[in-house]
Amino acid sequence: METYSRRWFLGASTTALVSAAGLTACGSGGGGSDGTLTAFVYGDDAAKVQAKAVSRFNSSAAARETKGSLRLEKVPGAEYPAKLRTAMGSPNAPDVFFNWGGGSIKAYREAGQILDLTGVIAGDPVLKGGFLPSVLDAGALGGRKYGIPMRGMQPVILFYNKTLFAEHGLKPPATWDQLLDNNARLKKAGITPFALGGADIWPELMWLEYLVDRIGGPKVFDRVKNGDPAGWGDPAVLKAARTVRELVDDGAFGKGFSSVAYTNGGAPAALATGKAAMHLMGSWEYSTQLGKFPDFARKQLGWCPFPTFDGGAGDIRNVVGNPTNYWSVNTRTRDKDTALAFLRTCASDTYARELIVNGDVPATAGADKLLDASPSPGFARFQYRMVREAPAFTLSWDQAVDPDAATPMLTEVNKLFVGKSSPERFVAALKELK
Repeated sequence: METYSRRWFLGASTTALVSAAGLTACGSGGGGSDGTLTAFVYGDDAAKVQAKAVSRFNSSAAARETKGSLRLEKVPGAEYPAKLRTAMGSPNAPDVFFNWGGGSIKAYREAGQILDLTGVIAGDPVLKGGFLPSVLDAGALGGRKYGIPMRGMQPVILFYNKTLFAEHGLKPPATWDQLLDNNARLKKAGITPFALGGADIWPELMWLEYLVDRIGGPKVFDRVKNGDPAGWGDPAVLKAARTVRELVDDGAFGKGFSSVAYTNGGAPAALATGKAAMHLMGSWEYSTQLGKFPDFARKQLGWCPFPTFDGGAGDIRNVVGNPTNYWSVNTRTRDKDTALAFLRTCASDTYARELIVNGDVPATAGADKLLDASPSPGFARFQYRMVREAPAFTLSWDQAVDPDAATPMLTEVNKLFVGKSSPERFVAALKELK
């Protein structure tokens, strides 16, 4: 269930996480009374990796050199947004804190509470060369970097049922025409082409994210991400919306997709049981299938990139999704040297190996040589290679936009998919978002 709740939390609580209310620059720097720095982390099962990292750092030569140490505070997931927001406006603010990059840190940047790491990264060989560039860039705001990757990557991938594809003589689609041809042949055989958990809405968003990229390239959404809502008026957005409506009207997602959920396992089950042939989903789909349908995951689950769009400007290597989570530094920290020394440890092979053993694929530049330790080495290599070779990694829209715009945007996405809004009205509504 962890894979469900983790992604749902990302989509559902952004507004709470960085509501500008209560964010002030008052108070002293963070840290304990003994000078120990405090690091806030989202307290799920994966936090055990960060706990080991803090313990290891505190006994390291780097900590002795800076004469500092850290204390990790694991905040339960449901409490994390409110606790971080409250703490950042108090004298007990964390020195280092977990976040999702993009829009999730915008209010902290505007309040002057988050350290601009652009120059630090550029001048530090460990930080500059230690991570995949597309992941470092994906968490930025306005071209400025505020975070260091500290967890696994979660790109959106096109999964497919290899047994169904073999039975019907299909190949993973590399172009949009091939995708449409597959759809026609599958529907003729009585198989829904794509599973879609429309009841959750955020799985619908993935289709628009990739279509806008493939049609117009990453620069289209970059304009929106960097604060210009007029970017929604780019022709690529309207073309993507019209393409979505064509898919829906043609039955690509079946008739009942709006009542199917990912969070209760409905969409993954449709793929595993052969009711649907493909599923566009984040990389956590693999672990979901492994937990619910282990034989299917090991023997029949296939994966490939999202196809190109004929005449489009986007590179098939471009990726969308959740690049990773990030460590950021409070501008009021009393010991920046120790905080930055700790961030450097995230680029180490030791840290990367612990993420891999935990089932994650790290964003470190040299992780490819360590992936044999993954519970699923073949899938881990595909995922790592996909992100390493990506010219651009677009952060999920609901994480990248202003938090106040995330929920209204998702509402408009759902209205488009269920036929309550036209592509033209969809674009007009997005342009009104602030």
